[in-house]
Amino acid sequence: MAKILVVEDKEDIRYTITSMLSMEGYNVVEAGSIEEMYHRLNFGSFDVIILDLLLPDGDAIDEIPRLRLSARDSYILVLTAKRSDRDRILGLEMGADDYMVKPFNPREVVARVRALLRRKKQYYEEVLKIGKIIINKSRMNVEKDGKTIPLSYKEFSILSLLASAPNKIFSRSEILDAVWGFEDVSDRVVDVYISYLRRKLGSNTIITVRGVGYRLKVD
Repeated sequence: MAKILVVEDKEDIRYTITSMLSMEGYNVVEAGSIEEMYHRLNFGSFDVIILDLLLPDGDAIDEIPRLRLSARDSYILVLTAKRSDRDRILGLEMGADDYMVKPFNPREVVARVRALLRRKKQYYEEVLKIGKIIINKSRMNVEKDGKTIPLSYKEFSILSLLASAPNKIFSRSEILDAVWGFEDVSDRVVDVYISYLRRKLGSNTIITVRGVGYRLKVD
């Protein structure tokens, strides 16, 4: 069940949004200020954060970059009374994923949430998380501890192969076939590239199983 955080200080608007989302089967949590929003985030993660920009304790647009760091897996749907393109573009550039201008039809909020959740599902089908390592296959991007790790194509291919079945031990010949294909190279090149990956990701990231091959360490 998807979990939604609704951050809105107007009780009638918050009640309407919360009721509509609850009827759709979502687990909805409410907050009426920036301070209360962070309190909620301290005790759980959310799939979508619906964020009103004008809150009693500040302009929440300034909080979006911080949210992008502290709630990395959450999509942010901004609600605001500001109508100008400049305000809309600023919100998106700060890191919001979608934007709605008041007044709005509550059913459209539900539709926008559904769209964001579909995007989230598609994203995670393309992303592998192994311990502290996040591998985005479509973008050929690897992160560890929130930092991007630059990898060559071959390094990325080996890591993706190992991550596809973390508990499996891959032999050198399996890695060669998957990554080098018909290239005429020694199986020792696998050892070289494994050493490159360990240097970049940590010496204990990939485990050597003597006489068999390699596997990715699962924390």
